Parts: sequence; structure tokens; C-alpha cells
Amino acid sequence: MTNKKDIRWRQRFENFEKAYKLLERTLQINKPSEVEKGGIIQFYEMAFELAWKMLKDYLEAEGLHTQSPREVLKTAVQYEFIENGHEWIDALEDRNLTVHTYDEKIADQVVEKIKFSYFHLLKNLYQSFREKKD
Repeated sequence: MTNKKDIRWRQRFENFEKAYKLLERTLQINKPSEVEKGGIIQFYEMAFELAWKMLKDYLEAEGLHTQSPREVLKTAVQYEFIENGHEWIDALEDRNLTVHTYDEKIADQVVEKIKFSYFHLLKNLYQSFREKKD
């Protein structure tokens, strides 16, 4: 029988999957407009938020208790549920930056990081947890 904590991360995965796929489709836009860049950043923020919360739920199902996004990421790296811990922390910092400020130059830089670094992290997490879910 599946326990409630196991169900929780699986439910969170379903929401993460939706946000991840929206981000994936949006990143396929060649030369995105300012509005499309805003969409990329928004979908990234949603996917990242759901990713760390899914990891938190998964860690709890495994008997590991964490609180903050940073603590979740460090614990997930320690137990080898994710790799590239420094990149994940950079992704968290840029997610925090975009949530609280808007500057076109910063937005352009973050969109580039999403395309060429952070999306890869989310893709690996998505693939790994899709396998765990099945």
C-alpha cells in the first residue's frame, strides 16, 4: 500500500510535469519577444518551485526532513537524487532574483541561463522522477 507521503510527491510530480512541459515548449520559440521572455521566466519560476517542493516531498517519503529550498537541494545532492549542486543553487538564486525584481538586462541573462543551464537540470530531474513514478 502506498503511504500518504509517497502519494504527495507523486501528485507534486504531476504538477511539475505540466510546468516543465510548458517551459519546454516555450523555450522552442526562436527569438522570443519581451512578452515571450516573460513567459519563459514565469514558466521557469513555476517549474523550479514545483521541482524543489517535489524533492522535499520525496525526501520526506524517504524519512528525511528538510525545510528551505537550499536545504532541500543540498540534501538531494547528498543522497544523490540530483547532481550538479552548485548549478541548482545558482538556479535557485536566479529564481529568487527574477521573482523580486525586473530589469530587462537581468531578464535576458536569466533567459539565457534557463535555456543553456537550468532547463537541463529540470529535464534530468523530470526524467529521473518520471522513472521513479512508474
